[in-house]
Amino acid sequence: MAVMLGFWVNGSDGESICGAYAPGDIIIGILSSVHTDIKDLQPWILPDTSACINFDLVTFVQFLASIHTIEMINDSGFLPGLQLGYLMCDPCGHATKAIQCVEQMLSINGSLTVLSDYSNFCPTVKTFLGERYSETSIPVARLLSLHKIPQVACTSSAATLSNKLRYTSFFRVIPSSKYQAQALAKLIRHFNWDWIGVVSLDDDYGKDIYEQFVPHAEKERICTEFHEVIPNYNNVKQHIKEVADIIRNATGRVVVLFLRIHHVEMLFEEMIKTNTSRTWITSIPWSMSRFLMKMKGINKVGDIIGTTFITGKIPGFEDYLQNLRPRPGARNDLIMEYKQMRFNCSQQSQHTSPLACNVTDPQEANDDYLLEAVDVTEAYSQRVAVYAVAHAMKKLLQCNDTACSGDTNFMPYELLHILRKVNFTLDNQTYKFNENGDFDDGYDIMMWKKNGDERISEVVGKYLIKTGDVEIYKYKIPWTNTTVPLSKCSTPCPPGTEKNINYISCCYNCTNCSEGYYSDEWDQLACEKCPEGSWSLPGSRECQKWSIWFLEWSAAYSIVVMIGTVIGALLLVFSFIFYILHREKPIIKGILVISCLMKFGLMVSFGGVILFLGSPNIHLCRAQQTMYGLGFTLCVSCILVKALHIFLELMSSNPAKQRQLRKFDKPFVIIGILTASQALICIFWMVFDPVDVEEKQSKTQLLTLNRLCTQGSMYGFGAMHVYIALLAVVCFGLAFKGRDDETDPIVFSMLIHLFAWLCFIPIFITQYESRPIVQISGTMVSNYGVIFCHFTPKWFKIFSEKAETLKAGKAPVAPLTIDSDSGVISNLTSGSRESTHSIPQSRFSFAESEPSNWDIGSLHLSEASIASFRHRRQRSWRSRRLRPTSWNPTIRSL
Repeated sequence: MAVMLGFWVNGSDGESICGAYAPGDIIIGILSSVHTDIKDLQPWILPDTSACINFDLVTFVQFLASIHTIEMINDSGFLPGLQLGYLMCDPCGHATKAIQCVEQMLSINGSLTVLSDYSNFCPTVKTFLGERYSETSIPVARLLSLHKIPQVACTSSAATLSNKLRYTSFFRVIPSSKYQAQALAKLIRHFNWDWIGVVSLDDDYGKDIYEQFVPHAEKERICTEFHEVIPNYNNVKQHIKEVADIIRNATGRVVVLFLRIHHVEMLFEEMIKTNTSRTWITSIPWSMSRFLMKMKGINKVGDIIGTTFITGKIPGFEDYLQNLRPRPGARNDLIMEYKQMRFNCSQQSQHTSPLACNVTDPQEANDDYLLEAVDVTEAYSQRVAVYAVAHAMKKLLQCNDTACSGDTNFMPYELLHILRKVNFTLDNQTYKFNENGDFDDGYDIMMWKKNGDERISEVVGKYLIKTGDVEIYKYKIPWTNTTVPLSKCSTPCPPGTEKNINYISCCYNCTNCSEGYYSDEWDQLACEKCPEGSWSLPGSRECQKWSIWFLEWSAAYSIVVMIGTVIGALLLVFSFIFYILHREKPIIKGILVISCLMKFGLMVSFGGVILFLGSPNIHLCRAQQTMYGLGFTLCVSCILVKALHIFLELMSSNPAKQRQLRKFDKPFVIIGILTASQALICIFWMVFDPVDVEEKQSKTQLLTLNRLCTQGSMYGFGAMHVYIALLAVVCFGLAFKGRDDETDPIVFSMLIHLFAWLCFIPIFITQYESRPIVQISGTMVSNYGVIFCHFTPKWFKIFSEKAETLKAGKAPVAPLTIDSDSGVISNLTSGSRESTHSIPQSRFSFAESEPSNWDIGSLHLSEASIASFRHRRQRSWRSRRLRPTSWNPTIRSL
């Protein structure tokens, strides 16, 4: 390991500890920690008397880039008639030594004057470049702010340095670390990593960048599994071993390193020992380290990606590095040290050339080692910083194309004021400082790609501060396992689920989206509500439009209903025609009008059934209920009139009461009043508690809305049906009390109606989706009950009579003669005559089922007499046996 004394004497107090010097009309101070550590640093031992160790090629190349740019400016005549000089000091990465360097550079005749006002302070060094680390830049910035001397840094990115109240004279040609923290958080979120570890250094940069990173990580929903801090000086190796164990045992597969190069080197050595692979996020200090890229076993540590300052190519710099030597009049001990380290055969190190023992004079030897060991494009910010100072000086000194008229012994604060507003173009790019003295250009996203046993860096994206977005060139990223690594506390939640976050925001359980909600992306925080008109099942990744259900005309049930309704209507039409054709029949003649009203009511009721089919609307809903209510009420009212009439006929045993009750035997008045009452119920229902159409989610069919008619608050609906039920009960009571053959149809039809609705009511209440079907079924059963109980028997009777008549007409019978005087019916056969005694007609009772052998045509009996005879016969069949008042042997012959 090369060792260099931190000072050398050259006759001048200002140069006593400096590592490089070149004379000029204006001197620029350069602070560059070419050495990264101090040998045998111990408590109570001052670092300024110690030797610096660990020669850092990256910082060395950056320092050379500054010198090369100064020399290029001098050669180009950018400042006509003037030469820029420099004075360089190596703080060795130590803040106290950096303060000592600045004081020595600012000293006049070996001492630093203390003033109450430094406005007139005029040192030889007019401005400073550096330092590399924020740890050393911060104290220097405080001191230079006191002296009002501008300082331009190229790599110190601590966010606190943007505070112009504390660091008035500090500038930098890079963004603040707060943007680096934001860029890293955006980069991590871009790859959906939310469970990471962080290792930072116990210095100003490490503390600052971590503090800046945490809020950005939280904003991007990134959680930290562990955060370990490595000390900058004491027991570094032991701490790194402990951190390595923590990384191995952690579940997170992404680790962010806010460290310096030699700390990363030690950590990677521990990882390589155990073949531990992780995804490493680089920070600026080591993101472009060629030294790390060439580590033995570097390909075992895993993928490495991160941010770096925007890089560029410095014209002529590669040739300069291959022909290193100080210019005439300049002195550069660091170049001398490097060449001794590289080409001195007796001082073997990791940087020693294989041909070193063949070199006679190391100071005259050169090669391209620096180009291989360091990414020289990383030093581009040094060129920008020098040109920023040069443009400010050009304006201050009022330079034109031939000369500069200003005084070169200007006050540093004058340069400070101009530097704040400088705006210049370099390599086709415009630069200026923002209000915080920073650049806002952004960062390059770098990835270390495998190149044999080594790594090379390549730009795979950009982060622009103005937009705040990370742009990744995915086609340029060669992941180790060809896919993006996973680093999550929990398994990603697939579409159709949402995160149920635990006590740590990144640790969660996946729960299915509720009904009516969906998620169509992985790891969605919350399910989204379905748009109006659509719905979803639990755990859905998309919403679907509702299927609307109603009793479609083409449905099987609807077809059955239509067939049943048509058959019922045809039966009613047939019955109407039949009654008209047989209107003179005794069993029809007296009830023709009432029967027609019943048929009309049933026809209206059947029409209401048809309205239940198809897509409902409010008008159809109203018509459904009112047509059934009024139609069936009209029918039941007619039946009630018949039942009342029969009931009154049976009260012949109490003539007085019968006469009183006959006052109410007003058929059409009763029918009108009862039907009008139902009409009033329906009107009040439709006005004060109207029906409507609603679409309600089906409980039995998925993603289906049932479009059904509502019944309002059910009071009107209940009143209508209860009213019909009361009429049916009254009919049943009247008919049952005077029960005979004429009342049986009333009893059975009302029983059918009441029983049907008693069965359907529980289903109607509990099965919302089945309400239309229940009401249709109840209506159909009630209607057919009336048809089959009231109309069908009369058809049968009339048809039976016709059949008997036809049969009797075909049978061979003897002619009958009636002896009207004696009342004897005689049958004359074969010249003989038999006679029987006259039997009063009222005393006979014939069974209707007995076939008659008589010639009906010979009976001169009126229709009314026959009807009266049958009526008396039917009643006497149940009450008494046929008892003739007199018996004549001639009856036997009948």
